[in-house]
Order: sequence, then C-alpha cells, then structure tokens
Amino acid sequence: MMERIEQSVSAAERLIQMALTEDLGTGDVTTLSLVPESAKAAASLIAREEGVLCGVHIASAVFRQLDPLATVKICAGDGAHITSGEQILQVRGKARALLSAERVALNFVQRLSGIATRTATYRERINDLPVMILDTRKTAPGWRLLDKYAVRCGGGQNHRMGLYDRVMIKDNHLAYWMSGEGRSIAGAIQAARARFPEIPIQIEIDHPEQLDDVLSARPDWVLLDNMTPDQVRDCVQRCGDQIKTEVSGGITLDTVRAYAEAGPTALSIGALTHSIDAFDCAMDWDETVQ
Repeated sequence: MMERIEQSVSAAERLIQMALTEDLGTGDVTTLSLVPESAKAAASLIAREEGVLCGVHIASAVFRQLDPLATVKICAGDGAHITSGEQILQVRGKARALLSAERVALNFVQRLSGIATRTATYRERINDLPVMILDTRKTAPGWRLLDKYAVRCGGGQNHRMGLYDRVMIKDNHLAYWMSGEGRSIAGAIQAARARFPEIPIQIEIDHPEQLDDVLSARPDWVLLDNMTPDQVRDCVQRCGDQIKTEVSGGITLDTVRAYAEAGPTALSIGALTHSIDAFDCAMDWDETVQ
C-alpha cells in the first residue's frame, strides 16, 4: 500500500501545483487581509459521512506545498473505512497556508474518496463471488492515475491504463474493419496479434451470435457489451476456461449481483469514475496562535 501511496502523490504533483495556481491567482486576498504572516494555527479534516477514504496523503502534500514546515498527522489513511465525525488528518503550521490550501486539499479527498466509496459499494454486493470489479478509461482528464488508484483503494482492480497497454477491438474498430471486402471478426483479432504479439488482445461483441467467429481466433478476453445476464451466462459457458470474459454496459447496484452470478471473469463499470458523488468532508479550525 505504501508504494501505491507514494505513486499517487507523485502522480498528483502537477495537479497540486496547477490547482493551487488556479485558486490562488495573484494571492488569497481574504486571508492576506485578515491573517498576519506570523500567525500559526492547527486544523483538522473531518468526515461528514461514512465511506472509504482516498487522497489523504495528497491532501497532506497540498498543505506542505504552501508551508513546507507544516506538520501533518494522518488519522485515517487511504483505503480506510471511516464514519461521520471521524478525523481524517490534523495539520499544524502557518495559518495563511492552512486557509489557502483548504479547498484544494478537500477537492482531492472528496473526489478520490467518492470513487473509492462507490467502488467499495459495488464490491460489497458481490464479495462472495470470484468476479473482479474493473474501472474504465472514463476518468477525469489528467486524473487517470489518481482515479484508478482510488478504485484500488475501494477494492476494485484496474483495466488498461490507456490505449497502449491492451489491444481493445471495439464496435467502431469493427465497423471500419468489416467495411473491407471478405473480412471477419476473427481476422481482426489475427491482424492485431500479428502486429502486437506480446500485448493482450480483447474484443467487444454485443450479440451472442458473434461469439463463434471470435472463439475461432482465441483472443485473451471477450467483452460482452450490453447483454442480459442470461446471454452473459451462455457466452461465459461457451468461452470455458480458455478465454476470460468481461461484462460492461448499464451495470448498476441493482443489477451487479445478477451479472456477477452469470460467472464472468470481470465486470467493468464506468460509473466508478465518470459520475461520482463527492465524499462529504470539511476542515475544522482547531487552534490559532498569534
């Protein structure tokens, strides 16, 4: 976990600087008006709801960006289940820095904890089943590594990071490929394997009748898109143990159990990252020292 935390903070460095620059502009005029430069203070980030935390160490880095000498105590770390009213972290340092960093620090924790919490909610519905919960590429621009880190904190696993680490033949790829004379779905798989023999190959189908052509070319994964649980079950049985199966399209908390019971290797859920509810937390002022 510590290695993942360090990777997440490293991935956030550019975003932290960008966010602070965007927020501070020419200066925090309210804080500069009311708080003397010499003032010291202490504050705490407090959860206002139950959930799974993520981004706590990034919040710590935000405070230290404005006050390198600030001391931060992590009370509940990334991946921790927390209840309303619990302390997330305590920070002590320059009062101006605490006030100016507050919103940026909270933004990181609220988005990433929202993703981790949603992922955990899906995971809890199928904890007794050997089915992976995967994310997608439906991440906020520039936030991909962080969004996917949050999915792992919530108990999910990562799909491909980008277009470079897995061949994924989707519907529009097939629309182009099949426009050529005499081409087949199996031919698309074979062409991809010839070009990138060391990279896993996955193909998306949205009708069970496409599967026979797919199976003849033996991809590593088949993505079953927008099928019913019964259709998924049939396709999984036909793939056997030789080809991994992933299900996507319209999977909700109400349907995740039915799809998981159909027996696929994994369920991929765009809602983990593309339309999350921010986790509710706030910064409470603890102490001021003039």
